[in-house]
Amino acid sequence: HLRFPEFSGEWNKYTINDLATVVGGGTPDTTVKSYWGGDIQWFTPSEIGKNKYVDFSLRTITRDGLDNSSAKLLPLHTILLSSRATVGECSIASNECTTNQGFQSLIAKQCNINIDFLYYLIQTKKKDLIRNACGSTFLEISANEIRKIKVAVPVQNEQEQIAKLLSLIDERIATQNKIIEKLESLIRGLCLKLVSQGIPNTTLNTCLECHSSILQEKSVTTDGKYPVYGAAGICGYSDTPEASGDSILIIKDGASVGATFYVSGKYSAIGTLNRLTARHGCSLRYLYYCLKIFDFSQYKTGQAIPHIYFRDYGIA
Repeated sequence: HLRFPEFSGEWNKYTINDLATVVGGGTPDTTVKSYWGGDIQWFTPSEIGKNKYVDFSLRTITRDGLDNSSAKLLPLHTILLSSRATVGECSIASNECTTNQGFQSLIAKQCNINIDFLYYLIQTKKKDLIRNACGSTFLEISANEIRKIKVAVPVQNEQEQIAKLLSLIDERIATQNKIIEKLESLIRGLCLKLVSQGIPNTTLNTCLECHSSILQEKSVTTDGKYPVYGAAGICGYSDTPEASGDSILIIKDGASVGATFYVSGKYSAIGTLNRLTARHGCSLRYLYYCLKIFDFSQYKTGQAIPHIYFRDYGIA
């Protein structure tokens, strides 16, 4: 086992409930203007998981909004853990904040648990979180199920050593993500110039065919020859691929609805994704770049969990 040489002995066994208080979120009434635009950060699942720390949310709420909803004010260094649709994504809050109901956040208890170590520890339990989630349209895990997740924890000094090493790697990742964001912005700019010059003369469903799956992420294993794609990329493997060849994958449910990926080879995709293939005479790669700048927002339905349907945007 990989371990720092100065440490030995067994790790202690705990549940998440032993280490942290699990707190849900809520959404103030969106029709009441006085509840919105205040100085309290209010996160949604699409804003977390990309970086270790999150500072400022896209939307904020007021004190009245907090007092008149099920949202909870979370302290600095709370681990914001997504519990709906895309289960198991997390980031650490750099400020006091609140979240919507798509979270079950973790506030570390005073029991010699290092917050950075707990952040990395909970990521190793993503499969357990998904396995204990339920739901047919989208997965959701309850606070009680999260509390029961079992973990092993070393002494404080070893926690700090592990967290320090992993934090250094995270810093490198954050730097690379900034470079990726700049390149993605460049791609979007080029797409706007290169594929938006003509007058639209056809609908997407005349160029693309949509395929759906009933496969759930909780049924995916770590073994297998072929990748299985989920909202955050490859989420597991299987020995029986559902598809072969090039496809466009679009997230149709959850916080990252509308995100678009291009994949090749033999693979499967879980039910929160639509798989699009080109009809005869159409270039799938060209259509992929068209969809990279496509405005999916006008086709979203649902408030707590947004959805898009090909039957709606396919006729655009």
